Amino acid sequence: MEVGSVLNFLEDKTILIVGATGFLAKIFLEKILRVQPNVKKLFLLLRASDAKSANYRLQNEIIAKDLFIVLKEKLGANFKSFISEKVTLVPGDISYEDLGLKDSILREEICNQTDVIVNLAATTNFDERYDIALGLNIFGVKHVMNFAKQCTKLKVVLHVSTAYVCGERGGLILEEPYNFGDSLNGVSGLDIDAERTIVCDKLDELREQGATEREIKIAMKNLGISRAKVYGWPNTYVFTKAVGEMLVEQLKGRLSVVIMRPTIVTSTLREPFPGWVEGVRTIDSLAVTYGKGKLTCFLGNINGVVDAVPADMVVNAMLVAMVAHANQPSDIIYHVGSSLRNPLTYLNLQDYGLKYFTAKPWINKDGTPVKVGRVTVLTDMDSFQRYMFIRYLLPLKGLELANTALCQYFRGTYLELHRKIQVVMRMVELYRPYMFFNGV
Repeated sequence: MEVGSVLNFLEDKTILIVGATGFLAKIFLEKILRVQPNVKKLFLLLRASDAKSANYRLQNEIIAKDLFIVLKEKLGANFKSFISEKVTLVPGDISYEDLGLKDSILREEICNQTDVIVNLAATTNFDERYDIALGLNIFGVKHVMNFAKQCTKLKVVLHVSTAYVCGERGGLILEEPYNFGDSLNGVSGLDIDAERTIVCDKLDELREQGATEREIKIAMKNLGISRAKVYGWPNTYVFTKAVGEMLVEQLKGRLSVVIMRPTIVTSTLREPFPGWVEGVRTIDSLAVTYGKGKLTCFLGNINGVVDAVPADMVVNAMLVAMVAHANQPSDIIYHVGSSLRNPLTYLNLQDYGLKYFTAKPWINKDGTPVKVGRVTVLTDMDSFQRYMFIRYLLPLKGLELANTALCQYFRGTYLELHRKIQVVMRMVELYRPYMFFNGV
């Protein structure tokens, strides 16, 4: 598709961006404002109780970011007035019917003017509380789709999911839709209202028992993992995103809908400039930990593919798909990744990391450079268990014995080491499916 076709489509259009403070949403917003200043209006749905809170989030969580430097330089003194003219804030919450909109006049304006809805709202935490993931990734999608049906001018709905709704399948993974009630292991009976009842009953039970907020949080996280595994998904995130896709399929009716499934989204490649990223994302944590000299071992298939894709490429794909499928009701799903045409392996990643941090080492607080080397590669869970036992569990047992002999003298050290080991084991369990993932 020609760039001109995308720009022509965006001209004089009104777009509702749901989940506007997210990583991809910011890049999507900046791109449109930069390349098509004649876009008519961008409604930004932000989780906020009122207009003041929404404006605070816009100023601090969106336009204050370095991401907008190029646009600010381009517009100069006109930047603020341009944002005011093009952007309309929508305080709301997709966990509620009608997106939690309290302003009936604004709600009617959105319904009458919106040409495109882009749903980027989600919790992407693998280890999320089930009540939160259920509200955002499942019921949030239901509420967005029901709201979309009330938009009289709507040309297309773009729903952003994840490629990892496929679970732990290997081989060539096609862009097939999920129908409601599908599971990865053949277990039937998936019902979102029943899932909400399970959550409510569990919360009531915990409160009756006088559970602390921390205990409730842990219980909700564990419930999400267990419910995901009932139907064959490895974690709460991909399970709830898969169910969200089912709802898109079930509720779309005659709407034109596109589902985008990006893989591991990394920093920008080119636009608005190379290397913009927000926080330490999934794969970035490996690079940071390695650069600081704290990554002593790697668990996974060293020849496995790291399916990474730059964020600006994902946004470009979103824009093209949005334009290509406007006013064309059909089943359209796109995987956005690199594993088929330009695969990056963990071995490549290790080589690039060694080369980069050797040339540009991390500098400690005391001014000394961190020297990196090759890490120990553990190719299966058995070797990982042995590594953990020798390096950490044996010293932990030694501390336990010392505490017994010395009246709990090392109790603080023991508890801290025990906590760290528990965190590592939980993270390994969460990320194991992706360290050994062999799908394309």
